[in-house]
Amino acid sequence: MSTLFAFLHHLAAFTLVAALAVEFTLIRQELTLSSARRLQVTDMVLGIAAGFLLIVGLCRVFFFEKGSDYYFHSHAFLAKFSIFILVGLLSVIPTVEFLSWNKPLREGLVPKVSAKQLRLVTAIIHAELFAIVLILLCAAIMARGGWV
Repeated sequence: MSTLFAFLHHLAAFTLVAALAVEFTLIRQELTLSSARRLQVTDMVLGIAAGFLLIVGLCRVFFFEKGSDYYFHSHAFLAKFSIFILVGLLSVIPTVEFLSWNKPLREGLVPKVSAKQLRLVTAIIHAELFAIVLILLCAAIMARGGWV
């Protein structure tokens, strides 16, 4: 069962990274009806993957692997988990922006996005991508039993 949950954890993580990479690519293009809809769908996939990753990861912490005592005394795990939660909270901003496009998209219109808002969403996506690098670093440290 531990192997299954490890697989699901990795599958969710790779899905999240792929969705974030697609968002990064789409947000840098000119906004069209098609790209706006794709951004909404991609953001939904990203959110589902993040939620699934969190649930599976917590199951691994509490029911499999080394047990919650080990993880909650590991600085690398606490850093990894904190970064994940912070990024999750930060990602609400792009999600709210993408959801605000529902009305114009239903009317067949390209959403109007100010340059300032576009810069903010793009900066957040950049921060999320950077956070993934930090999360991977923490995971590598954890795998080697370091920074306990």
